[in-house]
Amino acid sequence: MFLVLVVTLTGALAAGTGTATADDDSRHDGQLLFYNHAYGVLDRETADAIEHSAYLREFANFQVRTTTGAGGQVWTGRYLMGRETYLELFGVGDLPGPDGVLGAGGLGLSAERSGDLARAAGRLPGLGVPEPIEFQQTRDFGDGVPVPWFDAVLTTAAYDGFGAWGMEYRPEYFADPRGNTEPAAHPGDVGRERYLPDTYRDRLMRDVTSIRLAVTRQDLDSTVPLLRAGGFSVRSAPDDGIVARGGGTTIRFDAVPREEAGLRQVTFALNDAVASKHVERIGRSVLTVGPGPRAVWTFGHCAGRPGGR
Repeated sequence: MFLVLVVTLTGALAAGTGTATADDDSRHDGQLLFYNHAYGVLDRETADAIEHSAYLREFANFQVRTTTGAGGQVWTGRYLMGRETYLELFGVGDLPGPDGVLGAGGLGLSAERSGDLARAAGRLPGLGVPEPIEFQQTRDFGDGVPVPWFDAVLTTAAYDGFGAWGMEYRPEYFADPRGNTEPAAHPGDVGRERYLPDTYRDRLMRDVTSIRLAVTRQDLDSTVPLLRAGGFSVRSAPDDGIVARGGGTTIRFDAVPREEAGLRQVTFALNDAVASKHVERIGRSVLTVGPGPRAVWTFGHCAGRPGGR
């Protein structure tokens, strides 16, 4: 999902979100939202290399898929899908307007239980977002009939190049057999594992365990209230950034000028430990798999630095 579409759907004006404060570990009782997926817009060389990589098809449940969303908007993404989490990648120009510019990106945080998105949204006014923006995304499976896909909430419609949204999958989507989803594991199950296929079992990649993103100060300030509302622990980090932890995923943000923004690093848990290290260069990125039960994928200028720093 990309953000120009959200603004078109809502027609909303920007809502003030206040400023993130350092060393404020704002905890809530219970995790309501969890890392679902993130997307990043990469240089064309890297995006094309990812699309045609034979190794990624062995490493993960990898797909190149075109989706039709609300309002007839169409996008084609490169997807690495795990058990509960996934990563979505685009090249420059793949998305319209500012969403298709190098370094643009987004983050989806989703509910596992029906009603938890509304509970998280109810916390936002107390976190400096008096009027959260609510909308519903749909998906067209090719017959011209939109199917409700997920409900979502934003803190603001104003962004430099990155935005985050809370989301909760709709029962209509789970009920449609074309979604290839699983039966509910318990009453109110709208979770990520139900939504994603089990193809990950036949690949190395299991899930995203951490992600590092460089965003502008404005975009960071707009994201922090949603993280806190979802139950993430938010702490300050070096270089004017933050680290958010919750639900088994660590999300690090670096505050940078817009021209330095972008996806920097993703860490994956593997289904099995590997005995030796494998380094795969994919365009201007480097995917290092093993040794052990994890892999690290670095992008852009971070790909040339030890440890991705």
